[in-house]
Amino acid sequence: MAKPFVLSLLLLAALVAAIALWRDPYLLVRAEFARQRVAAGLSAGTLEAAGHRWAYAYREADDPAAPTLVMLHGYTGSKENWYPLARELRGRYRLLIPDLPGWGASERKPGAAYGFPEQAERVAAFLRAASPDRPVVLLGHSMGGGIAALVAARHPDTVAKVGLLNAAGVRFKDNRFGLAVLAGRNPFAVEDAEGLQRYLDTVFFDAAAKPWIPWPASTGLIEKRRADAAFEQSVLDRIGRGEDSLLPGEEAARIRQPALLLWCRQDAVIDASALDLYAARIPQARKVLLDGCGHMSLMERPREVADAVIGWIDAHNGVAGH
Repeated sequence: MAKPFVLSLLLLAALVAAIALWRDPYLLVRAEFARQRVAAGLSAGTLEAAGHRWAYAYREADDPAAPTLVMLHGYTGSKENWYPLARELRGRYRLLIPDLPGWGASERKPGAAYGFPEQAERVAAFLRAASPDRPVVLLGHSMGGGIAALVAARHPDTVAKVGLLNAAGVRFKDNRFGLAVLAGRNPFAVEDAEGLQRYLDTVFFDAAAKPWIPWPASTGLIEKRRADAAFEQSVLDRIGRGEDSLLPGEEAARIRQPALLLWCRQDAVIDASALDLYAARIPQARKVLLDGCGHMSLMERPREVADAVIGWIDAHNGVAGH
């Protein structure tokens, strides 16, 4: 009698799961993100700062005196982009990895602006809430790199060191992506399966590191990106071609903290020429140029990025606020 009952329960559970996935195929994406978070040794948290609810992943350091690393994702990205790097760094530092306001699981407010200066002020508020006792090591990728540069320049009390990975905010050498943005298009737009593949092919160079997104997870991701299209466009209008689009590079000259500039030579989004443009404004920065990877250095080369971050932080252990 027990076996038919158990079988019935399993069939019922499968039916419920199928209905849930039919209603919301993005459930699979969220489940995979949760699996990746646990695999990276991270926990989930939320806090209120700058009038927004922030979702973030975190892990305490093995040594309570270790630095706090805060990692800011890029345009159309989320905190999950940092998980491969977090796996390489876990235990060594206290890690705080937020979804920026408007993105991922963090709050988005209708009518609010989410460009570089607005997000920089929100991040400064997040840092004061999450690390009130001492400044942090702030890492930013792509759009998050531009935001990190502004925070370091405008709020040096919150940032002990700043690392910019494939960072936006300077007028790099023309490429297909940049010209499309300047022409008013969104090269990252995803409307269908072909658009999703084009997006992945643009941001990743190393085929082995490119994520595999099977159906129906791909359907959920495509639906979410389509629903976010207007928001994505509004942000790109600001950070890609608006009056504040080059603000991070302009204000980077005010950065006095130890800095790291890391790019991939094959970046098809923010051309590697941006590394030297930032370096001209931040002469104290350590420069790292990786080969065989594209825009997603933190996912394509997490071990090499971790080595660069660790070496850079260790080289400045004598700097106040470490």
